[in-house]
Amino acid sequence: MACPYPPITDYALIGDGRTAALVSRIGSLDWLCLPRFDADPVFSRILDADLGGSWTIVPEDIVRIHRAYRPHTNVLDTTFTTATGQLRLTDFFPALHEHQKPAFPLAQTLLLRRLRCLSGRVAITVTIRLRPRYGRQTPELRSFAGHWYQYGWGHSQAILFASRPLERRGALLHGTFVLEAGQSADFALAYADEAPVELPVPQLFDTFERLTVDYWTEWVLRCSYTGPYRQAVERSALVLKLLTYAPSGAIVAAPPTSLPEWPGGPRNWDYRYCWLRDAAFTVRSLLGLGYHEEADAFVDWILHATRLTQPELHVLYTVYGEPDIPERLLVDLDGYRSSRPVRVGNAAARQFQLDVYGEVIDALARYRLFGRPLDREVYRFLRGLAEVIVRRWREPDDGIWEVRSGRVHHVHSKVMALVGLRHLERLAILDGVRLPLERYRRAAEEIERWLVTYGVDPVRNAFVATPGGEPDAALLWVALQDVFLSPEHPWVIGTVEAIQRELAHQELVFRYHRNDGLAGPEGAFVICSFWLVEALARLGRLDQAHEHFARLLTRASDLGLYAEEIDPHTGEHLGNFPQAFSHIGLISAALALEEASTPATSLRLAAD
Repeated sequence: MACPYPPITDYALIGDGRTAALVSRIGSLDWLCLPRFDADPVFSRILDADLGGSWTIVPEDIVRIHRAYRPHTNVLDTTFTTATGQLRLTDFFPALHEHQKPAFPLAQTLLLRRLRCLSGRVAITVTIRLRPRYGRQTPELRSFAGHWYQYGWGHSQAILFASRPLERRGALLHGTFVLEAGQSADFALAYADEAPVELPVPQLFDTFERLTVDYWTEWVLRCSYTGPYRQAVERSALVLKLLTYAPSGAIVAAPPTSLPEWPGGPRNWDYRYCWLRDAAFTVRSLLGLGYHEEADAFVDWILHATRLTQPELHVLYTVYGEPDIPERLLVDLDGYRSSRPVRVGNAAARQFQLDVYGEVIDALARYRLFGRPLDREVYRFLRGLAEVIVRRWREPDDGIWEVRSGRVHHVHSKVMALVGLRHLERLAILDGVRLPLERYRRAAEEIERWLVTYGVDPVRNAFVATPGGEPDAALLWVALQDVFLSPEHPWVIGTVEAIQRELAHQELVFRYHRNDGLAGPEGAFVICSFWLVEALARLGRLDQAHEHFARLLTRASDLGLYAEEIDPHTGEHLGNFPQAFSHIGLISAALALEEASTPATSLRLAAD
C-alpha cells in the first residue's frame, strides 16, 4: 500500500500559466486549484489523505517506475514496468500560442492524462474523487453520452471525458481495465467558472500533445544561457514559466499551501502569491536568460500591483495585484504528515519589511541596466519608494524572513535600503532625471554610519542579523551588490566566511540560528545556498563556487525540482514545492558563475 503522504520530491509539476497540478510518482494527482493558483483546490489529498480529493491512475503489480519530462518541455511521462508489461502515462495541460487558440475549442482549463501500453498487457485502476473546497464539498455528478461525466458545485462546472467506462459511486468515479501492447486510453478534465464548459474533443488530443511539445521546445530555444549548467538552468526556467500567471505576469512563490518546513511543525505557509522581494532576483534571471517579454510582463505586474498602496508597499500580492490576503486556519484538515495548521492566505502581507523597498528599486535598476526603458511614471514610483526609505529606515521592521517574533532593527533591511538609495543616484545620472539626490545622499550616509556602528561584530569581523546578534544568511547580499562595499573589503569577506563557518553544512546553508517566534526545527534554505555560490564567485573563489554549485545540483529531485528547504542530513526536501525562489537562486548563481568566468560580460550599472 502506498504511503499516505509520500516525500514531496515524489511530485511533479504540470500547469497552464493559470494553475498547476502536482502528480505523484505513482500517478496520483493530489493537488489542483481551479481556476487559478490561489483558488480553492478540487484535489487536495496532499493536505489530507482522507478528506482531500485525488485522481489516481495506478497499474497493477508495479516493478519499476521511471519518469521524466519530455526533453525541453513541461510534458510529463511516467513509465511503469509491471510484472506483465510496460505502460506510459503522459500528463500535461495543452500549451498553445495565442494565434493557435482561436482554431481549437478549448475550455478555460483543460488537463489531459493519456495512457499507452508499450508492451505486454497491463491492468489499470482509475479512481477520481473530485472534492472542492479542500475536500469539504461533495459536487453533484452525473454521466451522459457514455464516456462523459459532469461535475457541478456552486457556479463552477467540470466535465470529465474517459475513453474507458467508469462506474459512478456517488461523487466518485472508479474503473478497472486492461490495455495490451499498442492500445491507449485518454482522460480529460475541462473546467469553467460558469457553465457551459467547452467539451474536450478526443480527436484533438494528439494535436494538443504535438502543439504543446512544440510550444515548450520553442520557448526553451529562446534561452540565451549556454554555460556548463544548461540542463539545470533550462529546467528552472521551465518551472518559473509554469509558476507565472499568464494574464498578469505575476510569478507565484509555489503552487501549494502549507507543506511544512519540518514534518509535524507549525511553519506551514500559503505561498500561492507573489512576493515583491522576489522581484530583483526574478528580473535578473529572466533578462539574463533572454526572456525579455516575461521580464517586461513581471515589471508591469509590479507597477500594477502596487498602484493602490504606493508609495507604501505590501510584502506580497495576489496574482491580480490585490494587497488584502487575510490568513485563516483550516483546523479540520490533517495537514501533510499531520503538520498543522493548514493555512489559507498569508498574514505576512501586512508586515513592514524595509528591505522590500530597496529590492524593488534594485529590480527596476537591473531592468534599466539591461537596456529596458524607465518612463516618467516609473521614476515617480521610484521616488515614492525612496521617500519611504528616507522617512522610515530608522524604524525596526519584520525583516526578510517574515518572523513573527516582533520588529527589530535588521541589518539586512538597512543594507537593502542603502542599496536602493544608491541605485537611484546612479539611475538619475544615467537617465538625466531630476531627483532630490542630496536628500538621498544624506540618508544613505546616515544608513552607512548606522551599519558601520551597529551592524558589524568586531570579533567575527562580519555583519550580523541585528545589533549584537548572530550571523544571518541574508547578509550574503553584502557581497552580492556593488554600491556599498567591494568584495575585497574585510567585512565582506568576514561575513561570507562567518556564514560558511556558522550556518553552512557543506553546500547547504541555514538562514539563521535564532528564535523566530515559532517552535521546532527547519531545514537549510535552498536560495541561501545558491547565494553562497554567488558570493564565493564575487570573492573570486571560483573553484569553491563551482564545487558548491555542482553539489547543490545533486540535491534536486529526479526531475530537477527544488523545495524551499532541504534537510542536510537526510536530503529530504521541506516546505512548499517546487519553490520559485529556489529556482530563481539556481539561475542567478549560474549567471554569476558565467559572469565571473568571463568578466567582460559582467553587467553593472554605470556610474556615469
